[in-house]
Amino acid sequence: MAYTALELITRSYYLSQVVSRGLQVVTGEQITDGLHLLNAELDYKSTDLRLIPYFDRFTFDTVQGQEEYFIENLLYVDSLTFNINQVRYSLQEFTRKEYFSQPRIDDVQSLPYCYRVEREKGGSRIFLYFVPNQIYTMNMSGKFALTDVTLVTDMSLVYDNFYLEWLRYSLAVKICEEYGATVPDATRAKYMEMTKKLMDVSPADLSIQKRGFFGGSPVLSWAQINIGRGWTSY
Repeated sequence: MAYTALELITRSYYLSQVVSRGLQVVTGEQITDGLHLLNAELDYKSTDLRLIPYFDRFTFDTVQGQEEYFIENLLYVDSLTFNINQVRYSLQEFTRKEYFSQPRIDDVQSLPYCYRVEREKGGSRIFLYFVPNQIYTMNMSGKFALTDVTLVTDMSLVYDNFYLEWLRYSLAVKICEEYGATVPDATRAKYMEMTKKLMDVSPADLSIQKRGFFGGSPVLSWAQINIGRGWTSY
Protein backbone atom coordinates (compact mmCIF):
# COMPACT_ATOMS: atom_id res chain seq x y z
CA MET A 1 0.00 0.00 0.00
CA ALA A 2 1.41 3.38 -1.01
CA TYR A 3 2.40 5.82 1.71
CA THR A 4 2.93 9.20 0.08
CA ALA A 5 4.73 12.19 1.51
CA LEU A 6 1.38 14.01 1.47
CA GLU A 7 -0.14 11.40 3.76
CA LEU A 8 2.83 11.55 6.13
CA ILE A 9 2.64 15.34 6.30
CA THR A 10 -1.11 15.29 6.95
CA ARG A 11 -0.81 12.71 9.71
CA SER A 12 2.07 14.66 11.26
CA TYR A 13 -0.11 17.78 11.51
CA TYR A 14 -2.76 15.78 13.34
CA LEU A 15 -0.15 14.22 15.62
CA SER A 16 1.24 17.64 16.48
CA GLN A 17 -2.31 18.87 17.32
CA VAL A 18 -1.62 22.03 15.35
CA VAL A 19 -4.56 20.81 13.24
CA SER A 20 -7.40 19.04 15.07
CA ARG A 21 -8.33 15.71 13.57
CA GLY A 22 -12.00 15.57 12.59
CA LEU A 23 -12.53 19.27 13.21
CA GLN A 24 -10.07 20.92 10.84
CA VAL A 25 -8.55 20.20 7.45
CA VAL A 26 -4.86 20.72 6.66
CA THR A 27 -4.71 23.70 4.30
CA GLY A 28 -2.69 24.01 1.12
CA GLU A 29 -0.33 26.48 2.77
CA GLN A 30 0.24 24.08 5.66
CA ILE A 31 0.93 21.24 3.20
CA THR A 32 3.52 23.41 1.45
CA ASP A 33 5.14 24.26 4.78
CA GLY A 34 5.03 20.60 5.79
CA LEU A 35 6.81 19.48 2.62
CA HIS A 36 9.54 22.05 3.18
CA LEU A 37 9.94 20.92 6.80
CA LEU A 38 9.97 17.23 5.81
CA ASN A 39 12.74 17.73 3.26
CA ALA A 40 14.65 19.85 5.78
CA GLU A 41 14.36 16.98 8.28
CA LEU A 42 15.54 14.43 5.71
CA ASP A 43 18.53 16.65 4.92
CA TYR A 44 19.32 17.21 8.60
CA LYS A 45 19.56 13.46 9.29
CA SER A 46 22.89 13.60 7.45
CA THR A 47 24.41 15.26 10.52
CA ASP A 48 23.95 12.09 12.58
CA LEU A 49 24.60 8.78 10.81
CA ARG A 50 22.89 6.89 13.63
CA LEU A 51 19.57 8.29 12.39
CA ILE A 52 20.08 6.69 8.96
CA PRO A 53 19.72 2.92 9.42
CA TYR A 54 20.37 1.97 5.80
CA PHE A 55 23.65 0.82 4.29
CA ASP A 56 23.97 0.78 0.50
CA ARG A 57 26.35 -0.96 -1.87
CA PHE A 58 27.91 1.22 -4.54
CA THR A 59 30.49 0.69 -7.27
CA PHE A 60 32.64 3.10 -9.23
CA ASP A 61 35.51 2.69 -11.67
CA THR A 62 38.91 4.21 -11.09
CA VAL A 63 40.82 6.14 -13.71
CA GLN A 64 44.49 5.43 -14.34
CA GLY A 65 46.58 8.10 -12.63
CA GLN A 66 43.61 9.73 -10.84
CA GLU A 67 43.69 9.94 -7.03
CA GLU A 68 40.37 11.70 -6.21
CA TYR A 69 36.78 10.53 -6.80
CA PHE A 70 33.68 12.50 -5.83
CA ILE A 71 30.61 10.41 -4.89
CA GLU A 72 27.33 12.31 -4.75
CA ASN A 73 25.30 12.08 -1.49
CA LEU A 74 27.90 9.82 0.14
CA LEU A 75 28.11 10.33 3.91
CA TYR A 76 30.15 7.42 5.26
CA VAL A 77 32.25 4.55 3.90
CA ASP A 78 32.29 1.38 5.97
CA SER A 79 34.37 -0.74 3.60
CA LEU A 80 36.14 -0.37 0.26
CA THR A 81 37.45 -3.25 -1.86
CA PHE A 82 38.22 -4.18 -5.45
CA ASN A 83 38.68 -7.42 -7.35
CA ILE A 84 41.25 -8.73 -9.77
CA ASN A 85 39.48 -11.69 -11.34
CA GLN A 86 38.24 -13.74 -8.37
CA VAL A 87 40.65 -12.27 -5.81
CA ARG A 88 39.29 -9.50 -3.59
CA TYR A 89 41.65 -6.86 -2.25
CA SER A 90 40.78 -4.70 0.74
CA LEU A 91 41.82 -1.11 1.33
CA GLN A 92 42.77 0.35 4.69
CA GLU A 93 41.14 3.60 5.80
CA PHE A 94 43.64 6.23 6.91
CA THR A 95 43.02 9.18 9.20
CA ARG A 96 43.35 12.67 7.76
CA LYS A 97 46.80 13.12 9.27
CA GLU A 98 48.00 9.69 8.13
CA TYR A 99 46.87 10.24 4.55
CA PHE A 100 47.76 13.89 3.99
CA SER A 101 50.74 14.38 6.33
CA GLN A 102 52.90 11.26 6.05
CA PRO A 103 55.88 11.44 3.67
CA ARG A 104 55.40 9.51 0.43
CA ILE A 105 56.04 9.50 -3.31
CA ASP A 106 52.88 11.07 -4.72
CA ASP A 107 52.98 9.85 -8.31
CA VAL A 108 53.41 6.10 -7.74
CA GLN A 109 50.86 4.18 -9.82
CA SER A 110 50.04 0.71 -8.53
CA LEU A 111 47.38 -1.27 -6.68
CA PRO A 112 45.59 1.08 -4.24
CA TYR A 113 46.06 -0.03 -0.64
CA CYS A 114 44.62 2.84 1.44
CA TYR A 115 41.92 5.50 1.18
CA ARG A 116 40.66 8.62 2.86
CA VAL A 117 37.08 9.99 2.76
CA GLU A 118 36.46 13.74 3.05
CA ARG A 119 32.96 15.18 3.32
CA GLU A 120 32.12 17.95 0.85
CA LYS A 121 29.01 19.84 -0.16
CA GLY A 122 26.68 17.37 -1.84
CA GLY A 123 28.66 14.23 -1.03
CA SER A 124 32.14 12.98 -0.23
CA ARG A 125 35.49 12.75 -2.00
CA ILE A 126 37.45 9.51 -1.84
CA PHE A 127 41.25 9.68 -2.10
CA LEU A 128 43.18 6.55 -3.14
CA TYR A 129 46.85 5.67 -2.71
CA PHE A 130 48.71 4.22 -4.51
CA VAL A 131 47.25 6.08 -7.46
CA PRO A 132 45.49 3.41 -9.57
CA ASN A 133 47.67 2.09 -12.39
CA GLN A 134 44.65 0.90 -14.39
CA ILE A 135 40.86 0.72 -14.21
CA TYR A 136 39.58 -1.06 -11.09
CA THR A 137 35.95 -1.43 -10.11
CA MET A 138 35.74 -0.33 -6.47
CA ASN A 139 33.09 -1.96 -4.30
CA MET A 140 31.91 0.23 -1.47
CA SER A 141 29.53 -0.24 1.46
CA GLY A 142 28.36 2.90 3.21
CA LYS A 143 25.62 5.34 4.10
CA PHE A 144 24.12 7.92 1.76
CA ALA A 145 22.11 11.07 2.41
CA LEU A 146 18.32 10.80 2.35
CA THR A 147 16.88 12.31 -0.82
CA ASP A 148 14.22 15.01 -1.01
CA VAL A 149 10.64 14.02 -1.78
CA THR A 150 7.60 15.50 -3.48
CA LEU A 151 4.01 15.26 -2.29
CA VAL A 152 3.34 12.26 -4.52
CA THR A 153 6.52 10.35 -3.63
CA ASP A 154 5.66 6.85 -2.38
CA MET A 155 7.92 6.72 0.66
CA SER A 156 7.04 3.09 1.38
CA LEU A 157 9.19 2.13 -1.62
CA VAL A 158 12.27 3.58 0.08
CA TYR A 159 11.74 3.28 3.83
CA ASP A 160 10.50 0.61 6.23
CA ASN A 161 7.28 1.18 8.15
CA PHE A 162 9.12 1.72 11.42
CA TYR A 163 11.19 4.49 9.83
CA LEU A 164 8.15 6.17 8.33
CA GLU A 165 6.50 6.17 11.75
CA TRP A 166 9.59 7.74 13.28
CA LEU A 167 9.64 10.39 10.52
CA ARG A 168 5.98 11.16 11.31
CA TYR A 169 6.84 11.85 14.94
CA SER A 170 9.98 13.78 13.98
CA LEU A 171 8.00 15.98 11.59
CA ALA A 172 5.26 16.53 14.18
CA VAL A 173 7.87 17.92 16.59
CA LYS A 174 9.25 20.14 13.84
CA ILE A 175 5.77 21.43 12.99
CA CYS A 176 5.17 22.42 16.60
CA GLU A 177 8.46 24.31 16.68
CA GLU A 178 7.65 26.04 13.37
CA TYR A 179 4.20 27.18 14.54
CA GLY A 180 5.27 28.07 18.08
CA ALA A 181 3.07 25.34 19.57
CA THR A 182 3.85 23.12 22.52
CA VAL A 183 4.72 19.57 21.60
CA PRO A 184 2.24 17.21 23.31
CA ASP A 185 3.99 15.40 26.15
CA ALA A 186 3.01 11.95 24.85
CA THR A 187 4.27 12.79 21.35
CA ARG A 188 7.63 14.06 22.61
CA ALA A 189 8.09 11.06 24.90
CA LYS A 190 7.30 8.62 22.10
CA TYR A 191 9.62 10.47 19.72
CA MET A 192 12.51 10.28 22.18
CA GLU A 193 11.86 6.59 22.80
CA MET A 194 11.78 5.79 19.08
CA THR A 195 14.92 7.85 18.41
CA LYS A 196 16.86 5.97 21.09
CA LYS A 197 15.88 2.61 19.59
CA LEU A 198 16.60 3.76 16.03
CA MET A 199 20.22 4.53 16.85
CA ASP A 200 20.83 0.82 17.54
CA VAL A 201 19.20 -0.51 14.36
CA SER A 202 22.25 -0.29 12.08
CA PRO A 203 25.24 1.30 13.85
CA ALA A 204 28.58 1.91 12.17
CA ASP A 205 31.26 -0.76 12.57
CA LEU A 206 33.50 0.67 15.28
CA SER A 207 35.86 -2.31 15.51
CA ILE A 208 39.50 -1.25 15.38
CA GLN A 209 42.83 -2.80 14.52
CA LYS A 210 45.66 -1.72 16.78
CA ARG A 211 48.86 -0.42 15.26
CA GLY A 212 52.04 -0.64 17.27
CA PHE A 213 54.51 2.22 17.53
CA PHE A 214 57.45 -0.19 17.22
CA GLY A 215 57.90 -3.06 14.78
CA GLY A 216 55.06 -4.03 12.52
CA SER A 217 54.99 -3.05 8.87
CA PRO A 218 58.29 -1.86 7.41
CA VAL A 219 58.60 1.40 5.50
CA LEU A 220 58.04 1.01 1.76
CA SER A 221 61.18 0.80 -0.31
CA TRP A 222 61.63 1.26 -4.04
CA ALA A 223 62.10 -2.53 -4.34
CA GLN A 224 58.65 -3.07 -2.85
CA ILE A 225 57.13 -0.37 -5.04
CA ASN A 226 58.65 -1.64 -8.29
CA ILE A 227 58.53 -5.40 -7.65
CA GLY A 228 55.91 -6.04 -4.97
CA ARG A 229 53.78 -3.04 -6.06
CA GLY A 230 53.43 -2.14 -2.37
CA TRP A 231 51.75 -5.40 -1.34
CA THR A 232 53.51 -7.47 1.32
CA SER A 233 52.55 -10.66 3.15
CA TYR A 234 53.27 -11.00 6.86
